[in-house]
Amino acid sequence: MSKTLLPKEVVALARRVVEENKAAGRKVVVAESCTGGLVAAAITEIPGSSAVLDRGFVTYSNEAKHEVLGVADDILDAFGAVSIACVYEMAKGALQRSKADVAVAVSGIAGPDGDSEHKPIGTVVFARAVRGSDLPDAESRLFAGEDRAGVRLQATLCALELLLP
Repeated sequence: MSKTLLPKEVVALARRVVEENKAAGRKVVVAESCTGGLVAAAITEIPGSSAVLDRGFVTYSNEAKHEVLGVADDILDAFGAVSIACVYEMAKGALQRSKADVAVAVSGIAGPDGDSEHKPIGTVVFARAVRGSDLPDAESRLFAGEDRAGVRLQATLCALELLLP
C-alpha cells in the first residue's frame, strides 16, 4: 500500500467515499470549520478523487462563513458557529456555490479552549444538503474525552460517513 499523510481509517473511509460516489455519479462539496480542510484532504488522498470532489471551503471564522457561504449574521449571532442552524446554512451555501450533488458541513469546538457550559470541548455539529431536497439532515455529536487532534479526527470520520451515498 502506498504511503499516505492521514491515518489509515480516514484513508479507508475516504476511499469508500470516492468509489461509492463515483459509482453513483455524484459530486461532493465540503464546508469545513474545525476540521480545517481535513475532509477534503482525505478525499484527495485517493487517486481518482477529481471525479468526485467538486471543491472544498474552509471557513474557520464567522466572517468567512458569512462572506463565502452566505451564513446569515443573525444565525451566527443567535446560535453561534457551532450550531445546527449554522452548519445547515454552510451546507446549503456550499451546494449553491458548487456543481456538487451533495454537501457536508462541519463546525465544532476542538479545544483546548472555546467551550461553554452548553457547548463543551468535543461538541461538533454536522449537516448534509442534497441538491433538489429541502429536508434538513443535521446532527450534533459530543466527542468527550478527546484532545484537539482526537476531536478533529472523529469529526473528519463522521463528515466522511455523511458523504457516503
